[in-house]
Formats: sequence, structure tokens, C-alpha cells
Amino acid sequence: MFFDLNVPVHHLQQSSAQLGQTQAKKGKGKQPQQQVDVVFSAAQIGAIEARIDLLVHLGYTVIALNQTVQTAVVPKTHTNILGCLVPQLKSRPGILLLKRLTIILDQDSEKGFGLTPANATIFKPYDLIALVPTTQPTFSLACLTHSQPSPLTAHIISLPLTVRLDFRMKHTLVRTALKNGAVFEISYVGAIGGDNDASLVEAGAAESGASAKRNWWATAKEVTRVTKGKGLIVSGGVVAEADLRAPKDVSNLITLLGLPQETGHGASTKNPKSLVLRAQTRQTYRAVFSDPVLVIPDEATTSIQIEPNATQSTPSIQNASSGEKKRPREEEPEDTTLQKSAAAGAIADGSSRKKKRKNNNQEAR
Repeated sequence: MFFDLNVPVHHLQQSSAQLGQTQAKKGKGKQPQQQVDVVFSAAQIGAIEARIDLLVHLGYTVIALNQTVQTAVVPKTHTNILGCLVPQLKSRPGILLLKRLTIILDQDSEKGFGLTPANATIFKPYDLIALVPTTQPTFSLACLTHSQPSPLTAHIISLPLTVRLDFRMKHTLVRTALKNGAVFEISYVGAIGGDNDASLVEAGAAESGASAKRNWWATAKEVTRVTKGKGLIVSGGVVAEADLRAPKDVSNLITLLGLPQETGHGASTKNPKSLVLRAQTRQTYRAVFSDPVLVIPDEATTSIQIEPNATQSTPSIQNASSGEKKRPREEEPEDTTLQKSAAAGAIADGSSRKKKRKNNNQEAR
């Protein structure tokens, strides 16, 4: 079972809504904000279907469609484009389609980016939540605060690999995120020089060209060094069909970062599987896998029935049931006369020894 948890889905109406949101922030007055109704054309649905068919042909069985949002999630303008897209896709037996939301965190996101309990209903339809930190404060928030178990847990931390990072990945932050169950994502699209998601390019979290490939290899090696190969997943992030790669090719590509073959294979099989299972705990109380069920036993099951064979073999149970109590064991009387005579003899021997010592001292004088 191979996983690709980053299949970008971009819509033109989504980008226009984000552009209007940024213009409203720059303006002095408040402008009315409305949600945008997203409608996919037949050509767009056909292109997405062709990409999914190619992923299935390459051997992927779990595919996550990714919606990217810049800076923050605003309840008044946010639209779940995957909610209306997935029902329109044809069903494929044995193939699981997931919905993922990725939030690009920049300097404006340091004040807040919408992951609050008041907006829990917005994030509930998504199966996975990912964060793309671009500054040191947002990286600390992603590792320390938003990786803790809660209905708003972000289980994926995806670093912008094709751009030069302006912050350091501290060991303490990375260890805390891994301890809380978060994983770090490596998208292989930057290693082959493919086209990145348009939302990442607009936000400045992705580049293209020779410098982008150089930055990808340097940043990816740093991620593997800090994490020591633990908690890594490999995704595509591919927009063009020509840039898609098979799972075995991806694992061989990851070994070039200095990881063993087994670790590269687990980055697309074992680690994503455990991630998807942990992501299901967002719908439960305090990240418990199953809801507690109160079972009240019947009166017939509470009564204890003793078999006749058991009563013969265990007389203690029979005595306990009849109410009889054992008498305490009587202590044998101690022979005090022998002890007194022994003590008197010891005292007499001691006095006679003292008298002999005095007589010997007088004769010596």
C-alpha cells in the first residue's frame, strides 16, 4: 500500500477570492466578504481524473487531494473546494481519496491563522491538515502548539524546500513535534525540477529553476539530518502528469539523501499509514482511537454460580460461603523455669570468676 498525500487541486475562483482577501487587508475600510461558489468544469474534472488514474497505474492506493490557503483561514471567505469535487469523481474500488488542507504561514500568520476552536466546523470535513511555515515564529508554533492532540491538530509540517530557509530547525522543536505525532513532509517535485503548486508560488514558498533544485537538495538533507530519518513522509506535490514518479523510484531518490533503503520505503508506506490513523483521532475526544462505550451487565451475569466439583476441591470457598470462621491457632506455653535456671547459673559463674581474679591478684602482691 503506497501513499501520495499531496495532489494539488487549484481553482481559479479560489485564487481570486484570496486576492480579494489580501486587497481587503490593505484597504483602510472594511469591505463586505462573501463566500465564492466553486464550480468545476468538465475539462477540469477530466484533468483531475486523468491524474488520479495515472497515480493508480503507478501503484498508489491512498491519494490525498490538497487545497492550499495563504496566510490564514477566514471563515467568511473560505470555501471547501474539495467537498464539491470528491463526489463528482468516479469511484475506484480499492482506492481511498482523502481531503487535505494546507495553510501557508507567513509573517501575517504570526498573529493567528484560523486554527481556533471557534472554526472547528470548517476543518472537520478535512481528513488531513498541513502547515507550511516560512518564518521562525511560525515554525515554532507548528512544532509546539499545533502538533498537540486536539480537533485542530496539524499532523503534517511541510517545509518549503525549493526556497532558501530564513530560519534554523532546532533539535528541540523537531523532537517535540515528533513526540506529539507530527511528521515532516518531503515533496519530490522540487528534486526533478517540476512545476510547483500555483498557490505556493504566489505565496513565495516555492521557486523553479536551477537554484530551486540546489535549494531542494540542501534543505532536504538538513531535514533528514535533524529528524535522523524519523517521522518522514514523501509526497509528490506534482501538477504536471509528466513529473509523476512510481513509489520505487521515489524511495530510490530518497536514498540519495543519505537514508537507508528501508527508511526510504517506509516514508511512502508505513509512516503515511500511521499518519492517516492518527489523523482520525481529530474526530474523537483527546485523540482516543475509539469512543468509550458504557456496558451495564445484566443481573443474570452478576450472580456467581459454583459448580459441585469446584466445591469439593476448594473447601475454603465452601467455608466462606457458609459463614464459618477459623479459630486462631493457640500458642504453646513457654517453659519459663528452664529460662530462669539458665539465667541464675550464668550469674553464679560470673561471680565465681570475679572472686578467683581477686585472689590471684592478692597472692601476686
